[in-house]
Amino acid sequence: NQGGRVMLAEYWESLPLFKRLYQEKLEPVCSEYSLTRMELNILLFLANNPVHDTATDIVEVRHLTKSHVSASVKTLQARGYLQRVFLAGNHKTVHLRLTPAAGPVVEQGRRAQQSFFATLQKGLAPAERAVLKAAFHKMLKNARTALQGGRGTV
Repeated sequence: NQGGRVMLAEYWESLPLFKRLYQEKLEPVCSEYSLTRMELNILLFLANNPVHDTATDIVEVRHLTKSHVSASVKTLQARGYLQRVFLAGNHKTVHLRLTPAAGPVVEQGRRAQQSFFATLQKGLAPAERAVLKAAFHKMLKNARTALQGGRGTV
């Protein structure tokens, strides 16, 4: 229906605005620690997604360029924020671990993320948040299904 198309078009057109606001919230952290946005995003990704701890995970889950992730991981390792480890019995897959030095960066980055989400959710009642969350999950499932030819996984 026309109303649904208009609503989805407004949502789609607002995504760059959301991205810009997110970048503005994270920029002070990047400046304070002399990090690129990619480097901060990698640190936050690893902190917020402990089961995804390889460069391949970052590339696949965040849909980032492999060369950019690789270069950023090398920089973060050189600066003492990351270490590369191998798990027992598997010396092929490199797992990335945050070091204690990354703690303050991650803490400030998470506060910036919380500020971003609080800004977006300002004035939304809990029921509105629940409806929005449910609708988003359905749209995400639909997109994944469409991209996988009906299989539902991306």
